[in-house]
Amino acid sequence: MILPTPRAIQLTALAAPVGLALGVLKPAAWIVAPVWIGALLLLIVADALLARARDKGGVAMPATLNVGEEVRLHDDAHALRIDGPLERIAPGTYRAVRRGRATLTRVWRRRAGPMGLAWRQTSDRAQASSVILPDIRPVRDQGMRQFLNSVTSGQRIRRDHGDGQDFQVLTEFQPGMERRAIDWKASARHASLLAREFHTERDNMIVFAIDAGRSMSDPVGDLPRVDRAVSAALLAAFVALKSGDRVRLFSFGARPQVDSGSVTGARGFAALHRAAADIDYGTEESNYTLGLVTLDTKLDRRALIVLFTEFTDPTSAELMLAAAARMLKRHRLLFVLLRDTELEAMQGAVPEQADDLVRANVAHMLLRDRAIVIERLRRMGVEVIETVADAMALSLVERYVSHRERGK
Repeated sequence: MILPTPRAIQLTALAAPVGLALGVLKPAAWIVAPVWIGALLLLIVADALLARARDKGGVAMPATLNVGEEVRLHDDAHALRIDGPLERIAPGTYRAVRRGRATLTRVWRRRAGPMGLAWRQTSDRAQASSVILPDIRPVRDQGMRQFLNSVTSGQRIRRDHGDGQDFQVLTEFQPGMERRAIDWKASARHASLLAREFHTERDNMIVFAIDAGRSMSDPVGDLPRVDRAVSAALLAAFVALKSGDRVRLFSFGARPQVDSGSVTGARGFAALHRAAADIDYGTEESNYTLGLVTLDTKLDRRALIVLFTEFTDPTSAELMLAAAARMLKRHRLLFVLLRDTELEAMQGAVPEQADDLVRANVAHMLLRDRAIVIERLRRMGVEVIETVADAMALSLVERYVSHRERGK
């Protein structure tokens, strides 16, 4: 394709006033303007033909990007067509705005001719993509410090000792031990207070199930709930893999979405990280029955299911409670919820107008219904973490470490 440069456009536009001036001074001279334009067109074509075509080199895209990260793509490309969550912020520079997969489909290149009157432009198909992953760097270091300071990591002193279910050894009762660990029969036989120590269990099955329906796509602060859930799940998964447990990442909305399968070892984290990029932002209501039943059929053993979700109306809450009751027959459940700080602020604000009073009453009713659902979950035997957005990841890691220490 041949395109005129700004210089060619300016010279062409100059033909009009020049032709007009010559026509006023000498009417027969008006012919200069069309001759001028015709000559420029010939020069533009000749200039384009003299321009050397760009090489059809591939445009390299990084294999992975973190949300918010900027990347510069191929300096000699005039324009790129990228499908996915990459936003152009400057020529050749893009920013990853959310999770997903960015695919480069076409590249346009230009080369100016020697006279600077024309560009010779080529358009080529491209096949390159980047997986955009949640950025867990801000919480990863702090989470690992929290894990390393826990009881389970003190293996140099008491390797694999904890409060699991596998009996390890009898030892003299020490201050700080729980009374339930005392073995009264053995203590009576030996005339000394003895306590049982247990293996900290390994190879537990941990499933991080993420609701990716419409309610989870709503933002909390500057990020959707589902993005915060994915970041928290990945951090906890990293700690769980380091601890020797099996981990699975699963997501669902109106229908099941992503299933990473069961992975083990620190190397398995890369598979979870990539699977997280495919968790979509749903626009339909979540189908708890289909999602959790599908997950249950994929599990061949008892597991701890960590469910990140949000409910906004009584109907969805009832469906969620019914699905949770079915899952409790085989598995342990831990619900992770974000506190609705916006509703809390509305409820606690001092009303200045009648509308403020109405908003406060509605917020109070919604928070009351939410508290009722959470209490029903707890009475069913479901553990619930309700926390602010910034504390979600570390709260989950702390609860996981506590679960593992006690073998629950």
